[in-house]
Amino acid sequence: MNTRIARCSIALLLAFASTLALAHGVDDNTRTFLQQNTGVQFVPFLYIGAKHMITGYDHLLFLVGVIFFLYRSREVLLYVSLFTLGHSITLMSGVLANIQVNAYLIDAIIGLSVLYKGFDNLGGFKRLLGFQPDTRLAVLIFGLFHGFGLATKLQEFHIPEDGLLTNLIAFNIGVELGQFAALGLILILISAWRHSATFSRFAVLTNTLLMASGVMLTGYQLTGYFSS
Repeated sequence: MNTRIARCSIALLLAFASTLALAHGVDDNTRTFLQQNTGVQFVPFLYIGAKHMITGYDHLLFLVGVIFFLYRSREVLLYVSLFTLGHSITLMSGVLANIQVNAYLIDAIIGLSVLYKGFDNLGGFKRLLGFQPDTRLAVLIFGLFHGFGLATKLQEFHIPEDGLLTNLIAFNIGVELGQFAALGLILILISAWRHSATFSRFAVLTNTLLMASGVMLTGYQLTGYFSS
């Protein structure tokens, strides 16, 4: 049973990595709504935020790496809170202050965050470089970049100023709800997996796949940057 769960988890990671072109995709109905909405639209923005996080697999891959070896609820809450703080700051400030950041470069950094976490989980820093970065600080800093990634997507649609602050708050709350829903499922899978005798072997494989996904995400975005 646990082996099947492990294989399903890895299959999900591979599925995420194989759909690079769909990252942050916005369907036509959502695109039209974002461009034409007027006034406060709390519930629709709440829904769009949750949907974006659940389908934003680059964010989820990073969070998988963050919580992979966390065994205590308090630690999970701390690291998720740091990530939430980071992306909330730059999401809100990026849109409200109209801070323009190249979307390809931001998404490339998000790809690097996935690579970093897989490498960190495998003990790469200690083994190859002889030191261990402050994981909490790294999660907060990468959270800032993830928030800019969200902000750049919203800026593309030139959302009307009328009701913008309230709509952004709703979007951000939706992102958090989507994040907690996805993390709940991920934690259940990982917790069940930990009771398997094959956990150590699949942990190495999964974090290696995280690194590979990070490399592909970064390469894909840099290719888009240099070819655009």
